[in-house]
Amino acid sequence: MNSNKSASRTTLAVFLAFALCLGAVSALAAKDDNLPVTPRDNKGKKWRIGYIQGGDYNSYQQSLAAIVKGLMRLGWIQEAELPKNQNDKEVVTLWTWLSSEAKSDYLQFVADARYDAGFDKEKRPQIKKEVLQRLNGKKDIDLMFAMGTWAGQDMSGNSHKVPTIVGSTTDPIASGIIKSAEDSGYDQIHAKIDPDRHRLQVRLFHDIFKFAKLGIAYEESKEGRGFSAIDDVYQVAETRKFKVEKCLVPFNGVSQADAEAGIVKCYSELADKVDAVYIVRHPGVNLSNMPRILEPLLAKKIPTFTQGLSDEVKHGAMLSISLADFSYIVVFYAKTIARILNGAKPRNLTQVFQNPPKIAINLKTAQMIGYDPSVDIVGAADEIFTDIAPPPQQ
Repeated sequence: MNSNKSASRTTLAVFLAFALCLGAVSALAAKDDNLPVTPRDNKGKKWRIGYIQGGDYNSYQQSLAAIVKGLMRLGWIQEAELPKNQNDKEVVTLWTWLSSEAKSDYLQFVADARYDAGFDKEKRPQIKKEVLQRLNGKKDIDLMFAMGTWAGQDMSGNSHKVPTIVGSTTDPIASGIIKSAEDSGYDQIHAKIDPDRHRLQVRLFHDIFKFAKLGIAYEESKEGRGFSAIDDVYQVAETRKFKVEKCLVPFNGVSQADAEAGIVKCYSELADKVDAVYIVRHPGVNLSNMPRILEPLLAKKIPTFTQGLSDEVKHGAMLSISLADFSYIVVFYAKTIARILNGAKPRNLTQVFQNPPKIAINLKTAQMIGYDPSVDIVGAADEIFTDIAPPPQQ
């Protein structure tokens, strides 16, 4: 598999064009700049913060840490080193530290206000019921963090009036969390959205490899399609005239082990049918499971592009648009929260956010499938991995 100079030039042109879009996004966000972010208490009391998620996921952990660091930067929480987590996904350690050790004159992270359905479809309705009863009955929470598609869906709608920040969702519009990028549709809901990220990923991948059949594994449900941004994939496929070969693998109503086994089975089947694979978000896709996911794809020399963070490239996926750090998200989240606590309505604040794009590439994986990336592509990469990291210890 040889690199293609014209393809790499096209790739970089698309990449740079996307980077220029950030100026327009910055202009859109500028309308919020006159709103105060200065720390203030809640009429002599601390603002009480709650949290909900639908199972541990690495981006939830990193998003929560980013929010905390941003609030520290703005003075809402005293500067301090965050605790070391037990693994790359759990948030219990951070939440426990926030509720017991973090110093703030303005915020209280409520110890018993962390809710988690644990990717359990049967448990999810009960968790939702408990949270809504608290928000509407006890009324002791002033702001909620909702991490992930499940949590965002459960907190969206008109079932409560507590300001809610929805984070770490692939597509909050397709998932039904918000009505549009410009308007969440609900006074109390705000969900960060990057409407072009996944289309850019697929276009970049196609520019490089010119694949005719792209493999993708996801659950056929509203949240499953939202996780995978499948509508964006099909939109690019229609424009670029390539075929999408899908493999459906459930996560609702199955154990974590079954979700992981299902994903492995799907990508093993796809390896015989496609000439490229887009590894999208799914509970079965995690760093511990990456060796099993990649084994049949590497054996067939199938190039892989991951929708997730660059740590998946570090662990063997070949390419991604990397989120090398959360420094820009830190500012966005923190200012949004600060403006809400200063009286702004979540619905009225800008939701569109595009992190400066960065390319991550694993040269060891490229070598294993016989791909020699051009100098242009390697030169554009912000993160270059020369080996495949072993799965993390659980």
